[in-house]
Amino acid sequence: MYNFYELIEEHVKWISEIGADPTGGTTRLLYDENWRQAQAELKEKFEALDLVTQFDEIGNLYGKLEGTKYPNETILTGSHVDTVVNGGKLDGQFGIIASYLAVKFLKEKYGAPLRNLEVISMAEEEGSRFPYAFWGSKNIWGLADKNDVIDATDANGVKFVDAMMDSGFKFKNDLAPTRDDIKAFVEIHIEQGSVLEKTGKQVGIVNSIVGQKRYSITLSGESNHAGTTPMGFRKDTVYAMSKMISEATDKAYEQGDPLVLTFGHVDVQPNTVNVVPGQVTFSMDCRHTDAKVLKEFTEEIETLFAEIAKKHGVEIIMDNWMDESPVPMSKEIVGTLEEACKEANLNYTVMHSGAGHDSQIFAVHVPTAMIFVPSIDGISHNPAENTRTEDLVEGLEALIASLYKLAYEEK
Repeated sequence: MYNFYELIEEHVKWISEIGADPTGGTTRLLYDENWRQAQAELKEKFEALDLVTQFDEIGNLYGKLEGTKYPNETILTGSHVDTVVNGGKLDGQFGIIASYLAVKFLKEKYGAPLRNLEVISMAEEEGSRFPYAFWGSKNIWGLADKNDVIDATDANGVKFVDAMMDSGFKFKNDLAPTRDDIKAFVEIHIEQGSVLEKTGKQVGIVNSIVGQKRYSITLSGESNHAGTTPMGFRKDTVYAMSKMISEATDKAYEQGDPLVLTFGHVDVQPNTVNVVPGQVTFSMDCRHTDAKVLKEFTEEIETLFAEIAKKHGVEIIMDNWMDESPVPMSKEIVGTLEEACKEANLNYTVMHSGAGHDSQIFAVHVPTAMIFVPSIDGISHNPAENTRTEDLVEGLEALIASLYKLAYEEK
C-alpha cells in the first residue's frame, strides 16, 4: 500500500536539504556544488528504479522506463532542478519528485508501459545565477545560442563556460538533431499564485501560459534644490512616474482579468531628501493570455507615458526588453488530463498560468500541458513557499492518472 503523504514529504525534505540555506530556504544554482549533488543523487534514484539514465551535453538528466510496443514514442514528465536564491521547497523540484514517484508507482503496479515513460530533471529555468533563463529546455529544442552566455559571469565573477565545464558538461552540438520521439510533455508545478486556494480547487489543468512584455523605462528631467525650485519650474521625474503608474494601473483595473500590470523596480537619482529627482528608471511588467490584447494594451500605455512625459517636461526612453507571446497548451493533452481527473474523481479546474514555465518552451514543439497544485497564500520564490501535503497528493494522483492514459493506453 502506497502512502503518498509520507513519500512526498520524505522526498521533498530530502531534495530541499541539498542547498539548504541557514536562514531558511534553498539555494541551488546552475552548475554550482548543490546543483551537482542534486542531479547526481537524482540519477542514483532513477537507477535504483532500473530506469535508463543519461545526461545530455548541457546537464539535463533523464530517467527512462522503456516501452514495450512503441519504443519510438516517449511521454516525458518533469521540471527544473535549479532554484532562485533562498527559494522555497517546491518550485521546480516538486515537479521532478512527483514525476519520479508517479513513474515508480506505475512501474510497480502495471509494469512496463506501451510507450517510453521518461522523467526529466532540467538543468535550469530560473536564470538566478547567470543572466539567461530556460537554459535546460531551450537546449533540448536547439534554441539556446552559446553566444548569449559565452561571456556571461555570475555575481562572483565565475564564468558560465568555466562553471559548465567544471561540472562535466559542454555546449550542445549545433548540428545535432532535436528529439522526434517525444509525443507529449506533462509538467506538474505549484501554482505560485492564489487562484486554486481561493476557489477551493486542489488541481489546476493549465490550458495557456500568458504572454509577457517587460519594460525598463527611464525618465530624465532636472535635479534641483528642493527648497528653492518653485513647483511650476520643476522637471520632477518621480512626480511624472507617479502619474504614469497611477493612470496605467487604473486602465489595467478597467481592462480586468486576465490582464495584469506590475511596476516593480525603481531607481531614483540622486535619491536624496532635499533634491528634486532628475532621473528615475522603473520597470513595467504586463501579461495577458491573448497576444492581440497584450499588444494593444501596451501600445496604449506607451502612448500614455509619452503624453505624460511631454506634459511634465521630461524625456522618456522605453526599453521593451522582453516580448514573449502567450503559449496555448495542447487541446488534446488538456483533454486527456481532464478526462483522467474526472475518472479519478479529483477536485480540479481548468485555468491559465500567469507565470512562465519550461512548458512554454516545449509547447511550441510537442503536445504539452501542465498540472498545478495550490500555493498557500500564493507565496513562491520565498522560504515561506508551501502547499498542503493533501494537495500535493491530489496533484500526484492527477499526474499518475494522466501518465497512465498517455503511456499505457492504446490511442
